[in-house]
Amino acid sequence: MIEHLSQIFHKMQRIFKLIITVVILSAFLLVSQPTWARDWRPVRGGFLFGISGMALVEQQSDTLEFLIVHDNKQKNQGRLAIVSIQGKKQPEYFPLDWPSDVALPIDLEAITVVPGRNNDFIALASFGKAYHLQLDATKKTVAVIKEFNLPDVPQGSNFEGFSLQNIDNKLVAMWGHRGAGKQPGIIYWGMCDLATYQITLAGSRDLQVPFPSKNVRHISDIKIDPTGVVYITSASDAGDDGPFQSAVYIAGSLGFNGNNIVWRQNAEFTPLHRSNYRKIEGIELVPGADGGVILGTDDENLGSYVYMMGRN
Repeated sequence: MIEHLSQIFHKMQRIFKLIITVVILSAFLLVSQPTWARDWRPVRGGFLFGISGMALVEQQSDTLEFLIVHDNKQKNQGRLAIVSIQGKKQPEYFPLDWPSDVALPIDLEAITVVPGRNNDFIALASFGKAYHLQLDATKKTVAVIKEFNLPDVPQGSNFEGFSLQNIDNKLVAMWGHRGAGKQPGIIYWGMCDLATYQITLAGSRDLQVPFPSKNVRHISDIKIDPTGVVYITSASDAGDDGPFQSAVYIAGSLGFNGNNIVWRQNAEFTPLHRSNYRKIEGIELVPGADGGVILGTDDENLGSYVYMMGRN
């Protein structure tokens, strides 16, 4: 009897030690978990919900709302959604229907706010077709005001970035062909007249980033701040399951010499942020104390995530 009780006691000791070991190991893994896993917040899982571009809708207290585009190509696949981020809560996702009276776009890759116009946006498809959108954020509906095309689109172009900004009271547009590997991206700029939906091409220049270095798309999105500073994202895509890499850069600045728009490209590209786990395809600049540089990902089968640079 005593021997039997002793066996039970030793067995319980081993089980207790095993439980303690598992608890300690689990705690260690949680503490040592890389910061990217905590900082990047999931939006939606799955191949159809990647963020290919994002634009600020509203900034109120600690809540930010963005209009995002998906690069889907088939019927019954979403094109637009609103993502709401409140404080440190998980983002909320609200799908939007594309207007039934307008043909579905194929491969939307970028979206920008129209400066000075509330709830007006321009979305761009990869082959150069643009859509002037008007959002009713309360009803969560979108109207297509006008479809138009970028000027002088070279054959084989694959655009992933587009941005508008008022600089010296003139509406400037910039857009980017993504490039691939050793083939550079190409950045284009010009004047935009939304009264006639004409963009006048002023110039273009090749652009290559130092990181990522493999399977790289040199331009995956573009945004211009009010002083003319141009931010770009770059991304590496090795397949639908990754691995992915990305970086954020200041590519240069736009300004005017008289009436001529001038592009000053950085001679050297310095990463402001890099990720070895995400494929960044969306960037937005949000002003103010609660703002920052907001990033969105299209992680293919892994879905989409958002991140504010410099904030946990």
